[in-house]
Amino acid sequence: MDMFVQRTRVLQISLLAIFSAFLVELIFGLISNSLALITDGIHALLDSVVTLVLLLAARLAIKPPDAEHTYGHGKIESLGGLIGGIAIFLIACFFIYESVNRLQSPPPNILPGLFAIIGGLYTIGIDFFRIILLRKSITKIGGATLKADFYHAFMDLGSTLVAIGGIVLVTYGMYFGDFIAALILGILLAALSVKLVYKTALDLTDVISPELVKKVREISNSTEGVINVGPILMRRSGDTIFADVTISLRGDTSFDKAHEISDSVEKNIKNKIPNASTTIHFEPNWSKVPLDGKILDIARSVDGVRGVHNVSMHKTKGKTYSNLHVMVDREINLSSAHKISEIIELKIQEQIPEISHATIHLEPFVTVPEKFNVEDTETEERIKKILEKYPDIKKIGRIISLKFENILKIDIDCSFDRDLSIEKVHDLTSEIEQIIRAEIKNSVITIHPEPF
Repeated sequence: MDMFVQRTRVLQISLLAIFSAFLVELIFGLISNSLALITDGIHALLDSVVTLVLLLAARLAIKPPDAEHTYGHGKIESLGGLIGGIAIFLIACFFIYESVNRLQSPPPNILPGLFAIIGGLYTIGIDFFRIILLRKSITKIGGATLKADFYHAFMDLGSTLVAIGGIVLVTYGMYFGDFIAALILGILLAALSVKLVYKTALDLTDVISPELVKKVREISNSTEGVINVGPILMRRSGDTIFADVTISLRGDTSFDKAHEISDSVEKNIKNKIPNASTTIHFEPNWSKVPLDGKILDIARSVDGVRGVHNVSMHKTKGKTYSNLHVMVDREINLSSAHKISEIIELKIQEQIPEISHATIHLEPFVTVPEKFNVEDTETEERIKKILEKYPDIKKIGRIISLKFENILKIDIDCSFDRDLSIEKVHDLTSEIEQIIRAEIKNSVITIHPEPF
């Protein structure tokens, strides 16, 4: 936005400068009866009009995106550059035509004097001022409109030099010198204008450098977490480069993690291409995801599933089987819960044909609140008596029971023989949890086994 504002200010200064040159050349040309100076003044007036068009284009480009221009108005600046380039080409053709025509015409009867030279020198000073101003501005902030006006300034300088040269040469009787110079200038300006028109026309057709697209692809591919990069759509609007990038992530990547990776891709592109505005689209890729990860994602996507854990795989006689624990609302009946498990099995068979059968263990889901009331010491004593009945428990640690409405959250620390197998420990803790749950209703139990 700041760049657009700076361009309009530079173009305003350029417009005032060239319009002052038109007034000086017109007045001094009329006083000295210099047709060349008057013609150059008309040319300066035409350039003033073109600079005004470029200024309006730059001003319109400042406008922020709206409902009809979601990418902003940067293309208007390219359009202004195109109009300016066409104007330069037409003026260059006029120079060529006039040069050829005057070479075939008789010498003029009216000879210009000192006033004509003074007027021309003023315009030369203005042209040098504009060239320096525009050149520095293009280097600093760029822009198609500034480039178009820069070419105009060179054309003004050339035409004014031709006019003064013609005045001097005519004075010494060399009537053809200024016309040959004008012809060379016209050809040069025509070539410059074609180059400008070609470049701005490409901008308007959304042409983009294949090397730039390749660079964006390499940056995206090198970002950690990105498996592959799909279609990349890019376009330029003013100085801003818009890029839509599609990346592939592991199918079991969480939404938060996917968003984090997308942000990293966007930041990496911004670091290498500062004027880029990037939109990242991410898609799941299951090619590198283990089967248990796919099963976990499938089960979680089924309506009514409140949680999935303990997903395991095993093979027997060349066939692959899966086991998983699925938690559903504790209030629903067995029929409803079974329908959920059937849907999970069907989806697994459809999406992972290599799984011969999936065994689903249904469990009740209890929402554990984040905040509880004070400890229930009476309940803790009841739990301690249950634990004391198990000789495999070598030490009873902390027993914490917290209440929230009708839910009791119980955390138990207890130590077992360090040489006891983990399978045996798991069976014991599961049995203890079941006994406590039967005696204490609406309880959520977590046992933390430790080696003794």
